[in-house]
Amino acid sequence: MHTPPLAGSAADVVARISSGMNVFVHGAAATPTPLLDALAQRTDLRDVRLWHLHLEGPVGFASAEHAGRFRSVSLFTGAGLREPVAEGRADFVPIFLSDIPALFRDGHVRLDAAIVQLSPPDRHGLCSLGTSIDAARAAVDAAPLVLAEINRRMPRTHGHSAVPLSAVNACCHTDRPLHEHPAAEISPVDEAIGEHVAGLVEDGACLQLGIGGIPDAVLRRLGDHHDLGIHTEMFSDNLLPLVEAGVITNRLKAIHPGRIVTSFVTGSKRLFDFVDDNPLVEFHPCDRTNDTLAIRKIDRMTAINSAIQIDLTGQVCADSIGHRIHSGIGGQMDFMRGAAMSRGGRPIIALRSTAKQGTISRIVPELDAGAGVVTTRGHVHWVVTEHGAVNLHGKTLAERGRLLASIAHPDFRRGLEERLRGLKRFV
Repeated sequence: MHTPPLAGSAADVVARISSGMNVFVHGAAATPTPLLDALAQRTDLRDVRLWHLHLEGPVGFASAEHAGRFRSVSLFTGAGLREPVAEGRADFVPIFLSDIPALFRDGHVRLDAAIVQLSPPDRHGLCSLGTSIDAARAAVDAAPLVLAEINRRMPRTHGHSAVPLSAVNACCHTDRPLHEHPAAEISPVDEAIGEHVAGLVEDGACLQLGIGGIPDAVLRRLGDHHDLGIHTEMFSDNLLPLVEAGVITNRLKAIHPGRIVTSFVTGSKRLFDFVDDNPLVEFHPCDRTNDTLAIRKIDRMTAINSAIQIDLTGQVCADSIGHRIHSGIGGQMDFMRGAAMSRGGRPIIALRSTAKQGTISRIVPELDAGAGVVTTRGHVHWVVTEHGAVNLHGKTLAERGRLLASIAHPDFRRGLEERLRGLKRFV
């Protein structure tokens, strides 16, 4: 018989963490906040590195007072870690989402512990990683020490999410709401972009898209489509009306037919209730969901991703504002390339044409100093703003520049065209 995990308080659980450890932290809605809060109270620790994707809720361990004790390492960062990264108190790793599990599984990053949030065990003694499988699957399998918050309200999800209770070394039991992510407000600009993108989605297409005003605006315009499928790294609430209306059937997918496939979800309690014990939704690690070789096998794969800036040659910055890290590489390139290789696939970059209340253009002659190229100009196909949609694939530099200028905000088009003339690229 397996020895059951030692159950106690959150402080009892994180008492297993020692100085110098590499520790994985579960993310998004599954962020184990009680354990992180208890960890931040440990004043006896030094040089603990916390590896994680986007975290929801408070991240007290990253505050300046804990410098030297805890060091955040973001593989995809969010609002709570942007300032610590900018100030040099935290680290950021630029990496494809599909490559992250192998960091832990192959020992490139040797984890000493994984701190996760799990569902209660079922009658077989199996807990679930719930709403976030992503890199947590590899972390739990690789770490010799698994410390868990077992939350009565964590959904039990299907797919590759099971964790035997016997694999947990110590746990605390909670009954608290998961971290919810409020839906973004959809602006008139987002509505216009959504209309253009929806026009590129064919019946029978399989979608990958994220969270925010633009993806939500796209989803709201797909109600008259038929037999759509979902193979994505994440989804949120606005997918549910299309499932309920029978628009999303997943019937035509070559990979996991009949199932919505995702790596994690973030949104409201309604979303969490939807995925709870729902066999029509399969959660898989992000090296499976984002495997380009698998994505390319899905006909009419339509990948919809965002950008912060795009230059006149088609280089896409999606992870930083200049030198300031905003998010991460994530799965954009995984799906952009996979969709491009899919039969009938469409890789799409969708962005608002301006930022800062219309005072700056997001379509620029060159990216800001320090900006990261997440999607190269060789990988870019469709680019959409509120002013239209253009396809850059196979186009010359001059043609690309002219096409991108045509969907820039009218206030900035002449300046972009003049810059193209100066570069001898205006035809």
